[in-house]
Amino acid sequence: MAIIRSFRDLNVYKATRQEAQKIFLRSRSFPPEERYALTDQIRRSSRAVKAMIAEAWGRRRYRGVFVSKIDEALGESTETQSWLDDCLDCGYISAAEFREMDSAWQSIGAMLNRMTARADDFCKNAS
Repeated sequence: MAIIRSFRDLNVYKATRQEAQKIFLRSRSFPPEERYALTDQIRRSSRAVKAMIAEAWGRRRYRGVFVSKIDEALGESTETQSWLDDCLDCGYISAAEFREMDSAWQSIGAMLNRMTARADDFCKNAS
């Protein structure tokens, strides 16, 4: 297993960063009337996941805080999936795009769940 020195070394952070960027790029084509509704919300929730992972990493000296932040990241991840439902329902993304994006966010959620289950491994060497 590779040595993790930064939140940027975490596979879940890398995946989240990549998927948040995909959402940003894809949402550029959403209708202008969605600017302050769907577009803003899905961008915000997807970006919040990676920010909360980073914050959890920085606060991992306290196991309870680490778990809480990872849990918040999981909540934002599932919120992103809910916004993807709206994107599909409104016809802003295709069914194939939806399946690909939703699968990626489902995988991110699974990684976050594993981090919570293994919180002691992440928190034991925090300095």
